[in-house]
Amino acid sequence: MLFEPLQIRSLTIPNRIIMSALDLAYCPDGQVNSRLINFYEQRARGGAGLIMIGGTAIIPEGVYGGFVSIHDDSFIAGHQELTKRVKQHGARIGLQLFHAGAYSMAFKKGQEVVAPSPVPSGLTKQIPRELTLEDIQQLIENYVQAALRAKRAGYEVIEIISSAGYLINQFLSPLTNQRRDKYGGSLENRMRFGLEVVAAIRQQVGSDMVMSVRLSGHDYVPGSNTWRETSIFAQELQQASVDLLNITGGWHQSRVPQIQAEVPRGNYVYLAQKIREKVDIPVAIGNRINNPALAESILQRGQADLISIARGFLADDQWANKAGSGQAHKIRKCIACATCLDGVFLEKSHPPGVTCAINAQAGFEETRQIKTPKQQYRVLVIGAGPAGLEAAWVAACQGHQVVVLEREPHIGGQWRLAAVPPGKEEFYSLIKYYQEVLDELGVEIKTGIDTTVTDIAAENPDIILVATGALPKMPPIPVDKEAVVMQAWQVLAGEPVKGENIAVVGGGATGCETAIYLAEQGTLSAESLRFMMRHKAEDIEVLQELLTQGSYRVTLIEMGQGLARDMVRAMRWTALKHLRTLGVEIHEQTKVIAVHAEGIEVERDGHSTVIPADTVVFATGVSSCDGLYHDLKNRFENVHLLGDAAQPGKLIDAIHGAFEKTNDLLAGK
Repeated sequence: MLFEPLQIRSLTIPNRIIMSALDLAYCPDGQVNSRLINFYEQRARGGAGLIMIGGTAIIPEGVYGGFVSIHDDSFIAGHQELTKRVKQHGARIGLQLFHAGAYSMAFKKGQEVVAPSPVPSGLTKQIPRELTLEDIQQLIENYVQAALRAKRAGYEVIEIISSAGYLINQFLSPLTNQRRDKYGGSLENRMRFGLEVVAAIRQQVGSDMVMSVRLSGHDYVPGSNTWRETSIFAQELQQASVDLLNITGGWHQSRVPQIQAEVPRGNYVYLAQKIREKVDIPVAIGNRINNPALAESILQRGQADLISIARGFLADDQWANKAGSGQAHKIRKCIACATCLDGVFLEKSHPPGVTCAINAQAGFEETRQIKTPKQQYRVLVIGAGPAGLEAAWVAACQGHQVVVLEREPHIGGQWRLAAVPPGKEEFYSLIKYYQEVLDELGVEIKTGIDTTVTDIAAENPDIILVATGALPKMPPIPVDKEAVVMQAWQVLAGEPVKGENIAVVGGGATGCETAIYLAEQGTLSAESLRFMMRHKAEDIEVLQELLTQGSYRVTLIEMGQGLARDMVRAMRWTALKHLRTLGVEIHEQTKVIAVHAEGIEVERDGHSTVIPADTVVFATGVSSCDGLYHDLKNRFENVHLLGDAAQPGKLIDAIHGAFEKTNDLLAGK
């Protein structure tokens, strides 16, 4: 069913795959530019049936920095070029109309933030101004004019966003809508604004335009709407001549993870199913659907009519083509690391905007194409972690003969350990992807080889790429002989941990994830929880206790202020939540003085104490493992350093750095 066409009004969508709107932040002045066009054209080439562009500003104050806009006629020409380029590859195209309401970042530019009521934003903490009745009518007109411009620009679908906690969501929720006029109070009144927007747009764009609404199936905010209220709104939207409902999960401020790796694949499909039971129009579902087999099963079971994929197309622009041609095993699946979100909310990337940790070409379709080399080389890659594997892939794509040497009996490097903490199992799919594509490209991978100069000389390489990673650092503190000390990597690799009291030193990402991993040991498994709940074997309170009380008493010690500051924003809050839920004892601004047999001596505010610990686990950073590189540099020409061996960093640094350096180097830049 995934590749069956779907007719909505006069529009035929060639398959059931929607590339849902992504807030890319590529457009500093709001104008469609070549970066945005190249990004979406590549996904159209990749086989997406319907591509939704957006969120797109209906007024300049209602968005974040870098969002594309259509708030006046000067923006139409750019959108016309975008729709033309997407349509020429057979994809259909729609535009999502966007207003963030209280979530807007307009205050950063000294502009006013507005919302249904002056309730502090759960995202920015700003207090918006309450919209007047005149403001509301003007906003409805802004939506209408934006829709008319979209029609003139060649869009075939108009989508209104009523999800993620944005403006229409804020009208719908009793938490953020405390009005006492016809737009507040009862659910009927709270639905009024969204329904008036839809009705006004339909009246002006005519009966030929397909209209979609992106809906939060469940807000996952205590006291706000659930699928029950959303189902009622969905029925009203159908009556208002909406043609398609595009269902997603909760708000940005939801305390239930929505898109992170710990969310089980397809976890929110039930929301679409609940809503689909109440309406007679097509329903799409998204969030954590990165596998074509899962997508197909959802359609086959009648839980949804279309599958909405956003980050999957960010990770692999050819997602649909590969799924439809029997090459699903070669899809670079989104690992749900949430690095992409930092490109919008933190505005830290260079250039600004969204990219993907595992796809170095995402957002750089024009500037990071695989280059054609001036000549062919025999390339030797030493180290099969993410940097080495990416370098091998780029080299093979350029047509070079590539050999990879790896000391361990398997590929993946330290990324294998990154997939060990609870909820990170999805990370392992990246290693599987590299194994598949490198085999297909004819890359020879030799594992279990402790590489020597003799081994390297025997390969007769023209170019050597050294990606030997990094090794854990140990702080210069006294450690008693009787003390049991481990590195976090040893724990994650499955080495036995002695005793019951475990102290983890270092509150960065690795330390926090190791503490969570240890604290979860001995807790109730998912399989056991299902069994116990089905048979009502225990009260919910007992099950909650069994889920959160494990075999170890874990203490986490951090010298600075704040934990997990090197995590991406969307992962950090979940890690902190898990530490609290699992009862990990946390000591911040605490310096480790020494490690003794009975525990770890620490100092805070000038006072020292000993924290009992049977085992002390260090997660205090890494240093580059570059010794082999320096040996080779003196013996061979064309030796180059990649990844953590050059500079320790995050996954995105390893993969993007390896792509750029290898692509330039082997092409003869």
